[in-house]
Amino acid sequence: MADSAQVPTLVYLVTGGCGFLGEHIVRMLLEREPRLRELRVFDLHLSSWLEELKAGTQNVIDACVQTGTQYLVYTSSMEVVGPNIKGHPFYRGNEDTPYEAVHSHPYPCSKALAEQLVLEANGRKVNGGLPLVTCALRPTGIYGEGHQVMRDFYYQGLRFGGRLFRAVPASVEHGRVYVGNVAWMHILVARELEQRAALMGGQVYFCYDKSPYKSYEDFNMEFLSPCGLRLIGAHPLLPYWLLVLLATLNALLQWLLRPLVLYTPLLNPYTLAMANTTFTVSTNKAQRHFGYKPLFSWEESRTRTIQWVQAMEGSAR
Repeated sequence: MADSAQVPTLVYLVTGGCGFLGEHIVRMLLEREPRLRELRVFDLHLSSWLEELKAGTQNVIDACVQTGTQYLVYTSSMEVVGPNIKGHPFYRGNEDTPYEAVHSHPYPCSKALAEQLVLEANGRKVNGGLPLVTCALRPTGIYGEGHQVMRDFYYQGLRFGGRLFRAVPASVEHGRVYVGNVAWMHILVARELEQRAALMGGQVYFCYDKSPYKSYEDFNMEFLSPCGLRLIGAHPLLPYWLLVLLATLNALLQWLLRPLVLYTPLLNPYTLAMANTTFTVSTNKAQRHFGYKPLFSWEESRTRTIQWVQAMEGSAR
């Protein structure tokens, strides 16, 4: 959020500023926002249940209204759209591509409700009488330095002697985006909201870059292969029905252990459906509306991520 009353010296509040993406946004603001006067970081580790996230988003909107903060950029997710639980592919779609968003997992449901709250708040009067201007960014699968799932895959590969086993057909494509480019898009949106409020207010934007379309496993190997890991199998080594069974058992075990420990398996029904459904975006809406271009090329994004994995490799010895 940026408080327009402070222009040309801006005050930003980054909620979730200690998380994976939040840390990169904070760093990007410090490095590339010359009008930054004050940066405030707020982070509170809450559970991911539906009503808590919805209430938290409503609290942020209410705080904007009460403090007279005029601009709110919400970090949504492509999972607001899909992949849906029916496994329908989304191939090179954009923000206007028809797609049946059908979800059952708490995360996409909660993100969809929170995004709806933010977009519906666009135009609401804040303290002082000015309208609140909101928009939402929907990153595809984010990767880069600090990515917990990438870290989990790396250590899993080490436990299996430097090997990972293919579970998803290579033909299933996903759009991925480097975390630095997601942070950069947030900065550009915050800069342009004041001047382009009529155009950008109430809008959603897929957040993407030039990273190649590949399956999750093949994409991850772009970074893990240079660090000594191998992906075994040209085709999935286990039949899909068996993966469904294992994912269901993991979900049951997670539910049974919830009162005692936090068990978060990589494989569960939601991640299995995500990984096995093609979901790729191709859109220039962000470029047309506020001049977005990736700050980091694919080559630089790949190099930075490999160096981070290699640093983990050294620390694991």
